[in-house]
Amino acid sequence: MSRHVSIIGCGHVGADVAFSIATQNLADHISLFDKKEDKAFSEMLELKDMSSLINSHVLFDCNDESQLATTDVVVVAIGPKVTETSNRLNELFDTSTSVAQWVPKLKAANFDGVVINITNPCDVITAHLAKLLELPKGRVFGTGTSLDSARMRRLVGDTLGVDTASVYGYVMGEHGDSQFIPWSTIRVGGVAFTSWPAAQDVDLMALEQHVRHGGWDVFAGKGWTSFGIASAAARLVDAVFSDAHSVFAVSAFDEALQTQIGQPAIIGAQGVVQPVPVELSAQERKRFEDSAAVIKKAFASLA
Repeated sequence: MSRHVSIIGCGHVGADVAFSIATQNLADHISLFDKKEDKAFSEMLELKDMSSLINSHVLFDCNDESQLATTDVVVVAIGPKVTETSNRLNELFDTSTSVAQWVPKLKAANFDGVVINITNPCDVITAHLAKLLELPKGRVFGTGTSLDSARMRRLVGDTLGVDTASVYGYVMGEHGDSQFIPWSTIRVGGVAFTSWPAAQDVDLMALEQHVRHGGWDVFAGKGWTSFGIASAAARLVDAVFSDAHSVFAVSAFDEALQTQIGQPAIIGAQGVVQPVPVELSAQERKRFEDSAAVIKKAFASLA
């Protein structure tokens, strides 16, 4: 069966998602879309140019809306102009309007696959798309705190001097300022992070701040961020195609809080199979609920 991915938005992120998926042999067919048609065309040409240099065969096309009818996974990577003073929630007006323009096109194509949203503010836009597309539960989810969780593992690994692959746990809440690290759940080699001798003098709030603003540290030098989030999206695409039932920190619908929010969830062929129940402390539960309130307030502003 052909694995067909459509990527809506060919900026730095969308282009790097296409590159990651192609070079890792995660799809057989990649369709690119952008409001700047020449941008999608040029990205397609460069991807085709590199095709003989990778260990996979991928069909590429661009700006052909008929391809949406055979697409299995849509990755939404529409991004506004971002500055160092930007707040993800402040992007909402522009991005909500931009993503909504694709809803009639997907419906006209009878799209019945999975949607993975990257566009910020991720949780709010994911909720917006889920409402407009009216696909079955779990089919629309966001990258959420996947990248934030990867940053957390890097910083915890650096703090303890261990490989990041030995760090287990997830950043939870909004992909934004109200996110938090549930320290009671973070494990390193099966041992609680806070039990490691090297962690005793660590300022946990300061470390959490580094995670929260890590993207801006990258932005300050490059002018954008793309490698991390593109890698996260590619892994999610792979989990869908392989029905992996792997756990990722994504923006998934929380029944108790009635909102999309970053939390660990099982990802399979139909998108979110189910969120993973996380045993939080009372203080962590309060922070999760407060973060949900931020998302819900922003979502309500779209009504």
